[in-house]
Amino acid sequence: MDERFTRLLKPFLQYLHGQEITADSQLRALGLDSMKSIELLFAIEDEFGVSLPDEDLNDDTFATAGSLWRAVASAPSTSDAA
Repeated sequence: MDERFTRLLKPFLQYLHGQEITADSQLRALGLDSMKSIELLFAIEDEFGVSLPDEDLNDDTFATAGSLWRAVASAPSTSDAA
């Protein structure tokens, strides 16, 4: 995970309370609900210039910071889709 990703996550995690975000950080336990997940998805796609495939839009992907980062890191660039 890179710093830009963890910085992007922080506003979506209302129960983070200054904790460090690690790959094992449980996003739901830290306050990421379904509505915030959608907002986070758009923020990730804008910030990283990627498009997460439909098959990655599931509870497993959004379970931990690490699982979400792996999906982001392997997602195709939106400039590749043109």
